[in-house]
Amino acid sequence: MQRLFALLWDLESKRQQWLHWEDAAKARIARDRAEASAKAQADAMYDAAPSGRLGASQLDDENALRRAGLL
Repeated sequence: MQRLFALLWDLESKRQQWLHWEDAAKARIARDRAEASAKAQADAMYDAAPSGRLGASQLDDENALRRAGLL
């Protein structure tokens, strides 16, 4: 009986380890996708504002609209 319990315990621990390996592989894939997405977004932001002043823009900035000749 004790050998049967040890065998079942060993099989269950190997199954759990296999599940952990699968989870780790999925996490690596998700991290790689997130990093690629963040890089693409940063590249697009840099293309939109190559001066690097990404945080200085405002919606409905009257001065900027006047300088552009839109008001």
